Amino acid sequence: MRHQWPSQLNPWTSPNSVRSKVSSMSAELIAAINLALADVEDPEIRKPITDLGMVKSVEIDSAGQAHVTIYLTIAACPMRETITERVTTAVAAVTGVTGVTVSLDVMSDEQRKTLATNLRGGQPEKEITFAQPNSLTKVFAVASGKGGVGKSSVTVNLAAAMARDGLKVGVLDADIYGHSIPRMLGVEGLPTQVESMIMPPSSHGVAVISVGMFTPGNAPVVWRGPMLHRALQQFLADVYWGDLDVLLLDLPPGTGDIAISMAQLLPNAEILIVTTPQLASAEVAERAGTIAQQTHQNIAGVIENMSWLELEDGSRMEVFGAGGGQAVATALTKSMGTTIELLAQVPLESQLRECGDDGTPIVLHQPESPAAKALTLVARRLSQKERGLVGRPLGLAPSKK
Repeated sequence: MRHQWPSQLNPWTSPNSVRSKVSSMSAELIAAINLALADVEDPEIRKPITDLGMVKSVEIDSAGQAHVTIYLTIAACPMRETITERVTTAVAAVTGVTGVTVSLDVMSDEQRKTLATNLRGGQPEKEITFAQPNSLTKVFAVASGKGGVGKSSVTVNLAAAMARDGLKVGVLDADIYGHSIPRMLGVEGLPTQVESMIMPPSSHGVAVISVGMFTPGNAPVVWRGPMLHRALQQFLADVYWGDLDVLLLDLPPGTGDIAISMAQLLPNAEILIVTTPQLASAEVAERAGTIAQQTHQNIAGVIENMSWLELEDGSRMEVFGAGGGQAVATALTKSMGTTIELLAQVPLESQLRECGDDGTPIVLHQPESPAAKALTLVARRLSQKERGLVGRPLGLAPSKK
């Protein structure tokens, strides 16, 4: 119900009672505004600004004009305009508010430290939350034996499809030397640092972090093993990912340092193998998959990309041969001792490449295309998959005789 502010006062009404009535109405309106602000999320941290201590003050004048002051984590916050817009929209919708003015302030060092500690759940020490036994986040490491098989295209489309279905998804571009995820997801923002925590930018509902966000221009990354391990560790521990349903890692091709570090840092991650129909590519992909034997990780399945080109007459041209994906699945089933499925065969489509260059995955831009349908099916199968038992306590104890 809209508050009616007193325009004419009864001459027999006590000034104190009028002030009391106005004060009471102001308090009710401020409470309603704070309630509305609880629905405003920080676009980077993705938690209510009221929970993050970002609301500095809320005031209301006699005309119903609301004056809200918001704390930014840093002065150069790239999301300042988005936050201002969200706050303005939320407060303007409150019954009784006739106008909104939003002012911005910056958190002190102490406030940022408190925020960082709260985001870590009260734990001052950094830890990789996804590696903890009680983590419910499904982690998939997208791997390939060699480059050029479309591993990154598969990663971004799986992420976008999962996010479209309402899941909270993050992508870690672990292909340090050949990073391409930000472009393919259309990420324009840069990470924001709060104390020692990094807030990843997002696009299409997917949080993304990549070494490309920290290098000038298109400069190459020239790092050796220990630096690669440290970079991956920082992306997992220093980045505030929030409460993710799924984390996807786009690994570099092969079985090098990053693949080994991933297994050490994320023992519960499942490996998703991407290959093409070409048998030479399949043999290399099989080697990438068998690393799971040594690291004791599960293989989520195999995706065959560029399976065929659909011609105008409805026939298919198998540009890269046939059978590679099934050959990898069969060989891994034999070596792992458990059934490894060929999850999908993704057709060769020029739109898949074009959408990646434009920053809008094909599952969003052309969801009815054959490639988009195949990738969407995989995304839904993976998101419904139960987390494995690797790294999780079984709650077993020795029996007493």
